[in-house]
Amino acid sequence: MAEAASPHLSLPSGLLELCALLGAPRDSLRSLEQVAYKKGVKHLSALLDPEVLSIFVPPFISKEDSQTAGANCGTLGKTRMRSLRKKREKPRPEQWKGLLGPPRASEPEDVAVPGGVDLLTLPQLCFPGGVCVATEPKEDCVHFLVLTDVCGNRTYGVVAQYYRPLHVFNMKSLQIVLPARADLESPILDLDLHLPLLCFRPEKVLQILTCILTEQRIVFFSSDWALLTLVTECFMAYLYPLQWQHPFVPILSDQMLDFVMAPTSFLMGCHLDHFEEVSKVLDTYMFHSFLKARLNRRMDAFAQMDLDTQSEEDRINGMLLSPRRPTVEKIASRKSSHLCVTHRRMVVSMPNLQDIAMPELAPRNSSLRLTDTAGCRGSSGVLNVTPKSPYTFKIPEIHFPLESQCVQAYYTRFVSMLSEAMCILAPDNSLLLARYLYLRGLVYLMQGQLLNALLDFQNLYKTDIRIFPTDLVKRTVESMSAPEWERAEQAPELMRLISEILDKPHEASKLDDHVKNFKLPKKHMQLGDFMKRVQESGIVKDASTIHRLFEALTVGQEKQIDPETFKDFYNCWKETEAEAQEVSLPWLVMEHLDKNECVCKLSSSVKTNLGVGKIAMTQKRLFLLTEGRPGYLEISTFRNIEEVKRTSTAFVLRRIPTLKIRVASKKEVFEANLKTECDLWHLMVKEMWAGKKLADDHKDPHYVQQALTNVLLMDAVVGTLQSPGAIYAASKLSYFDKTSNEMPMTLPETTLETLKHKINPSAGEAFPQAVDVLLYTPGHLDPAEKVEDAHPKLWCALSEGNVTVFDASSWTIHQRSFKVGTAKVNCMVMADQNQVWVGSEDSVIYIINVHSMSCNKQLTAHCSSVTDLIVQDGQEAPSDVYSCSMDGTVLVWNVSTLQVTSRFQLPRGGLTSIRLHGGRLWCCTGNSIMVMKMNGSLHQELKIEENFKDTSTSFLAFQLLPEEEQLWAACAGRSEVYIWSLKDLAQPPQRVPLKDCSEINCMIRVKKQVWVGSRGLGQGTPKGKIYVIDAERKTVEKELVAHMDTVRTLCSAEDRYMQHFYNHPRDLFSTKDSRPEKVPSKISCPGKHMGSKVKQHHV
Repeated sequence: MAEAASPHLSLPSGLLELCALLGAPRDSLRSLEQVAYKKGVKHLSALLDPEVLSIFVPPFISKEDSQTAGANCGTLGKTRMRSLRKKREKPRPEQWKGLLGPPRASEPEDVAVPGGVDLLTLPQLCFPGGVCVATEPKEDCVHFLVLTDVCGNRTYGVVAQYYRPLHVFNMKSLQIVLPARADLESPILDLDLHLPLLCFRPEKVLQILTCILTEQRIVFFSSDWALLTLVTECFMAYLYPLQWQHPFVPILSDQMLDFVMAPTSFLMGCHLDHFEEVSKVLDTYMFHSFLKARLNRRMDAFAQMDLDTQSEEDRINGMLLSPRRPTVEKIASRKSSHLCVTHRRMVVSMPNLQDIAMPELAPRNSSLRLTDTAGCRGSSGVLNVTPKSPYTFKIPEIHFPLESQCVQAYYTRFVSMLSEAMCILAPDNSLLLARYLYLRGLVYLMQGQLLNALLDFQNLYKTDIRIFPTDLVKRTVESMSAPEWERAEQAPELMRLISEILDKPHEASKLDDHVKNFKLPKKHMQLGDFMKRVQESGIVKDASTIHRLFEALTVGQEKQIDPETFKDFYNCWKETEAEAQEVSLPWLVMEHLDKNECVCKLSSSVKTNLGVGKIAMTQKRLFLLTEGRPGYLEISTFRNIEEVKRTSTAFVLRRIPTLKIRVASKKEVFEANLKTECDLWHLMVKEMWAGKKLADDHKDPHYVQQALTNVLLMDAVVGTLQSPGAIYAASKLSYFDKTSNEMPMTLPETTLETLKHKINPSAGEAFPQAVDVLLYTPGHLDPAEKVEDAHPKLWCALSEGNVTVFDASSWTIHQRSFKVGTAKVNCMVMADQNQVWVGSEDSVIYIINVHSMSCNKQLTAHCSSVTDLIVQDGQEAPSDVYSCSMDGTVLVWNVSTLQVTSRFQLPRGGLTSIRLHGGRLWCCTGNSIMVMKMNGSLHQELKIEENFKDTSTSFLAFQLLPEEEQLWAACAGRSEVYIWSLKDLAQPPQRVPLKDCSEINCMIRVKKQVWVGSRGLGQGTPKGKIYVIDAERKTVEKELVAHMDTVRTLCSAEDRYMQHFYNHPRDLFSTKDSRPEKVPSKISCPGKHMGSKVKQHHV
């Protein structure tokens, strides 16, 4: 009995969207066969471009034929198929061969291609290796496609490749696992999820997953096209429920290899034949092509995103004098090693996870200690430091009902518990004490005891200013009643705090803000307005440099700058700054550079006598980045350059501008065909060369930094003007090149032999600032400290309470200017290795934490200007600090408790300095030098009127030489140094005359020498002078004329260098001992209006 025909079972419409037939066009095959036939070629190896021949879309069986589909299932030729053929060729009936059966078939219907399918790229994906013509039969193969649209939707495809001329192919049945209706979110998978484990070791699978989760740039390679999609899809399945949101191209054809240049995260697949080509692209593209676009002034979205997401460190670095450029050390820190960490641009050849050692936390100053790397494999080099447990204070329990009497009792109990905790607190635990004071002050406020609260906040202000509630204290003061004001007026220290809060409500807790509100100008600017705008923008702050920049931008026109020109200049500078941040030097190049070098300028690709490449400029050298795989060829350091010349080289019918550089150590002259860039590079190289020469001659590295700033400003000016006169305008900034021949070596030979180094504490400021006080603090080997904290430091107190700290091991800035009040700093001393005390004109002693470089504590026991701070000589960890003030008060402080342990008052005021010797305190009061016992009674006095007929003079400075039993002193208006014997101060003093000296300001003892800082005539003009006096012979050994203004202060640097500051801009000098014994260093400061520098000399 015949059964009824089963109804046609149609597949879900969303499962199979289309079937496509792709291959080589018949015309191409025919022409290829004709060529082979005529030439007698047996083996053809040509590659043909594939095309889309036909497309079939559902339903694949027409409605009228669906009823007979079951009976004729063995023959496909009788069905009417909905298809789309190439538009350029109208389908015509032809005799089909192979499995298609009858000679004629019904004419296909014209249909629309489903959305999301790109017919242009589909042939490349179906034939990623191209359509090959083979004379021998080969096995059929299958691979898979994943198509992703702009919304992230994926379409999957199966490609069956065969070498027989078949027009229809049989697909194996798909095994589809449909999830339960209750789990609609589960993905539909038809994958062998164990396939990656067959291709990679488990450790490598984990690392690939790590790279995917951290959104790296990944390329898979395989000789089997089918494996690429299967393996990458398995990794996508491993991420569930997470999803890959970046470009996902499992198969890249030959024409798509440039996709790996995409500057974003991606996951792609390539044939193994392209491994070397793709690897080369990944290694070189970011530094060559991508950087080339950046250096051509094109700001893309990635550079803009870098500007928008800069760290606070980078924003602050942008405000410094040296323009923000990443050093080699910084590039290396962000460029992970190819040996121990996963590279950002990685391929499938990944190291084993077991080979990647987790970085151990080395001791913070491990570079200061010698470690045995061979013998430490079995044990960790990390110092096991037990972290301190947090301290817990249990507040009193709350009892109900919350009536007024119960609440007040709770507050009273709370205050009592806090007071008890403060009593049992260790004296040196100031951080916890500050928290207790803060809490108790708040409770007093809740009780309505405003005066008690203010007293606690006053103590808090002296203990830890970081948590001082400025606004709360101000509101409390404003709400005080008249009786409370009367009681407050009886506490001078409290009134001082109140007046400071009311007069400057935000000054107490406000940190120095480096970020300014900068806006582009909207009107024309004269020189003054232009200088203000440039300083606010953070480009450069030096007034003289800005004046030269103004002249460069206004060459040949009215001396004013329009808003559009300033905007172009600002954008050009910032874009160049952003481009420098993108520089990613190859490891091979970074190995030849110092860690503090930075690539400041990169040329376009040019032809040189060393090969084709890009010329790179750092602050130290010129080198060539060769084309292809980046290589390093050094051109020259700026120190070794002998000549820089601009010429031209004949090439066919024209001459190409060429830069020639003659190097001292090389016979061959370097030549580079820089073409349109030649004039600019000629200016820049000559400026850097002249700056380096002056830096070496004057021992001032700041000249190199200033020359680098000039070079970058030249580049920005040329990029802004873009006119024939741009090079001439940029030459206005060529300061050192013009002045190198006009600036003879003005320093005397003796000074040159002694001079060692010079630094500039005012770098980054608009105008030079006077240096009032200098302090050298030695380094220490504390395993718990960071390396930079363990280095010796040089502290420079500038005007208005600004302090700048230098790393004395490298003479680089350790901490840019921070504030200690607003008044002039008179003295500094290192109380212990963790804190520096600063005495100020405002009668406050500020305590600086050497690690955070901030002032968190203040001592306010003095009522007038603090003039000197000393500790007992020879004590590494002094327990007491002696301070004195102008009114004649001497206080002895306990370093741990910060409490006054002793106090006495001199009979008269004018106290300027103190010294400890022989159990006595020697005090200089101007009119006399008083020797005081420790109980405050007068032991002896050296009066000015008893030794000088002219009583209008006064003591300015004095030094004690215990070994020689001598007292050395200088007097106002005198050009002599006076020496008394400590055995008998009544005897007349010996005199050491100082030639050409007009005034003496400071003195310091250096072993068997006394250094005197003064102002006098040097080469016929008034300058700062330092006289080096032999303490035994009492004669002047040297006269050092290196300061442009009065030498104001000297300090000794721990048995290594002799350093002194002077007030002329950008000079720090120090001296190195040439004798067998070690000599401490000293530093001196000059007059108030000329600026400040520090230099280093041989003693």
